[in-house]
Amino acid sequence: MSNRRRFLANAGAVVLGTAAVSRSAMAALPDAVARTGADTQPPSAPPAGQHYTPVVTLNGWTAPFRMTDGIKEFHLVAEPVVREFAPGMTARLWGYNGQSPGPTIEAVEGDRVRIFVTNRLPEHTSVHWHGLLLPSGMDGVAGLTQPHIPAGRTFVYEFELTRPGTFMYHPHSDEMVQLAMGMMGLFVVHPRNPRHHPADRDYALLLASYDIEPGSHTPRVSTMLDFNLWSWNSRVFPGIDHLVARIGERVRMGNLSMTNHPMHLHGHVFEVTCTDGGWVPKSARWPEVTVDIGVGQMRAIEFDAVAGDWAFHCHKSHHTMNAMGHGIANLVGVDQKDIARRIQKLIPDYMAMGSRGMAEMGEMQMPLPDNTLPMMTGTGPFGALEMGGMFSVLKVRDEQRPGDYTDPGWYRHPPGSLAREWDGELPAPARAAGATPETATVDVRKPGAHDHH
Repeated sequence: MSNRRRFLANAGAVVLGTAAVSRSAMAALPDAVARTGADTQPPSAPPAGQHYTPVVTLNGWTAPFRMTDGIKEFHLVAEPVVREFAPGMTARLWGYNGQSPGPTIEAVEGDRVRIFVTNRLPEHTSVHWHGLLLPSGMDGVAGLTQPHIPAGRTFVYEFELTRPGTFMYHPHSDEMVQLAMGMMGLFVVHPRNPRHHPADRDYALLLASYDIEPGSHTPRVSTMLDFNLWSWNSRVFPGIDHLVARIGERVRMGNLSMTNHPMHLHGHVFEVTCTDGGWVPKSARWPEVTVDIGVGQMRAIEFDAVAGDWAFHCHKSHHTMNAMGHGIANLVGVDQKDIARRIQKLIPDYMAMGSRGMAEMGEMQMPLPDNTLPMMTGTGPFGALEMGGMFSVLKVRDEQRPGDYTDPGWYRHPPGSLAREWDGELPAPARAAGATPETATVDVRKPGAHDHH
């Protein structure tokens, strides 16, 4: 098969072009390690090459590599996977190495990487290295810069990592289907100088949206706007693990959904320190509590962690709900008692809901269709959290040891620092000078044909 390989001269170096790998050569490939669980794996210290502080991929893991003649070799397998979005719901997706998203690829600025991609999908594919600067023939746009990778074949990409940052990989072949089915992953390039942009902890999140009807398992790939599951790393609350910290947290986020996400962190002021275009100079940063991430963008935020339990979520309210329907009538203020009695004669377990808002759904355990999740769910130390989707908790503790990622439990609030019910007398309400509490009468006339101006 060597006659099918194309060798390109690039700045005096020899670059292996994208090419099919023969069956006999497969035995020489690095192992294609796969995982199917959804628990967060601890940071993976580099076994070789330059040291760096590894990232923690929430509910995910980092791909192993091997060194061959100074080149870091990885092996991705594009294949159908089963992903648990949260306990009680799984989805049949497409991903890499047993999961969606695929394993995070980590390397260092200046490294040369060789990435083998084996296609076990029922159709052709490719891999685009989103945001990385590399030779055109390695960009992964099938039909433009390379042939499609046929089902059952393996291609190889090789390039040098010329700049640090947080990037993504995803198909550039039948994108509408393959992205909607969950094919994506993070690609983190650490700075060559580890003293640049240091962080004590480094979390990696990839945002994505899905439309999976209750009772089904496969996303509807033609949906453009009306998604019902909003995920981090293909997990939704309460299935998203907590982030734990002691101090100096940096969070990396990417967005491969079809809308923007204003990510809001409670209790902290952070700076956007990196975009997919590179690191932001300190003189150009400004304080924020919410960062809006557009489609296809990456953002890294950095802050000094403060003790407590802090919500971290998308600030679009529908993006913090699960299995959200879009044809729900607004019944606030509607008296449903009579119709509820009639329906209960036919359906004894029927409950009328929504007259006082939807908060009651957070605590009620209603029967659900197969393979779906409550719209509002989760329990905290003080009751129902009434959340879903893109929501988790940053747990910061003074006693959390460096390198310890275990859940410390709920925060113990110091005396006098917890909101409580007031049982004393209420002060008289303040009113503007001359105002009286009596009811005022206002005459309103609807404009009509008899109006004269």
